[in-house]
Amino acid sequence: MENNREARPVHVHVQFSRRRVSVVLLILSAMGVLFLLLSYLLSLSASFPTHSLALATADADLTRPSSTPINRDLYHSSDALIEQIRSLVHRHPDKLTVETIRAGNKGYKSEITVVTYCHSRKDNDDKSKFRILLSFGQHGRELITSELALRILSILSEEQFLPKMDRASLNGTLENVVIKVVPMENLNGRKLVEAGNLCERRNGRGVDLNRNWGVDWGKKEKDYDPYEENPGIAPFSEPETQIMRNLAISFDPHIWITVHSGMEALFMPYDHKNITPNGLPSKRMRLLLEELNNVHCQKRCMIGSGGGSVGYLAHGTATDYMYDVVRVPMSFTFEIYGDSTATTKDCFKMFNPVDHTTFTRVLNDWAAAFFTIFKLGPRQIDAQSKAGVPKVDKWVSIDEYFDGYLMGRRNRYGKKMEVLEVGMQEIRTYFRLFLLSLVLLLFMFCSRISKTRRQIVSAIPV
Repeated sequence: MENNREARPVHVHVQFSRRRVSVVLLILSAMGVLFLLLSYLLSLSASFPTHSLALATADADLTRPSSTPINRDLYHSSDALIEQIRSLVHRHPDKLTVETIRAGNKGYKSEITVVTYCHSRKDNDDKSKFRILLSFGQHGRELITSELALRILSILSEEQFLPKMDRASLNGTLENVVIKVVPMENLNGRKLVEAGNLCERRNGRGVDLNRNWGVDWGKKEKDYDPYEENPGIAPFSEPETQIMRNLAISFDPHIWITVHSGMEALFMPYDHKNITPNGLPSKRMRLLLEELNNVHCQKRCMIGSGGGSVGYLAHGTATDYMYDVVRVPMSFTFEIYGDSTATTKDCFKMFNPVDHTTFTRVLNDWAAAFFTIFKLGPRQIDAQSKAGVPKVDKWVSIDEYFDGYLMGRRNRYGKKMEVLEVGMQEIRTYFRLFLLSLVLLLFMFCSRISKTRRQIVSAIPV
């Protein structure tokens, strides 16, 4: 009887194998869906206006009332200051022009007012003239810098004069110069300060504009403060830095100066490393800064690279980008005032003069320093050739098409380089594609195992 039994497949084993494979596939599919959902939630988090990178406790701590309020008798509101500048331009259309540049992304909008001075307005676009680009108010809490911009423009229009400068000397200095002034780069951040957050330095959605530029972006030192130094989700993620980058590339200045407060210093590149550039341009920059320190700072200003002088390295700064990428031969960061006796919570006093005497002295001293630059700068550099900078064609950024992440640029020695600035958005995209591919591969692998086992089990006689 036993020898006459037919060989039949063991359905119990086949059923068990199929069930086990089904369970494995179900688990893997669930894991894949879960990972894709998590990556999608991460992508949504980047679209929130504040970027959710700052801790709520830090927000609460820095928004507490400062012990020294804004002195409204000395300082204009942002709206009043811009209106004063527009009125100044209206009264002097032969020398001054003004434009408002607007940009925005992901629901966040910003605008920057740019004033152009030229001794003869019809020569505004004359590339043979010496070109200077000045930026003030990059950090919202540094009100004194925008007041200095207004003072400089008032002197350029000849409505005000420096104590030791006559009109003939002024006209002779400025005859072959074109100056673009950005009086308030960070208008949205300034509004937050005026609303009571006197320690705010970031823009309207929590990004430090002086960490959002493309050179060495995103690197974090041991003393990195995620609240104060939030670099954004990618280089040039912020409309303000996009506007300033495009302005610098189109204007092609010989001198760039970004003006800050918090100390008294005259900085040259670099901010992201503890060295200064090599060669003739670096020597010319240092000579000019030493002259300013001797004449206008009474030798009390710190001089050198930002990274080597301040005691910490800063990555993704405007000045390093201007020097390394836009190739501005003289790129500076000026710190025009600081009160070392103020506590860290007394931000208005720390970054701005609070009495009339000091306020006036700071504006007069630094306005005089800028007019010394207007006078000496053209002597240092040939406006036609931009001597000291490698003679190569201007790079054309591809980021206009790829939203600021992929750009072509050249190094200081003219060698072409292509740098992929991978932001968080790209990382999330690659992560989702990787997970999806992994799930599909596992599904195919498990399906093949299932078929193989089915064939083997069905062929085994009992």
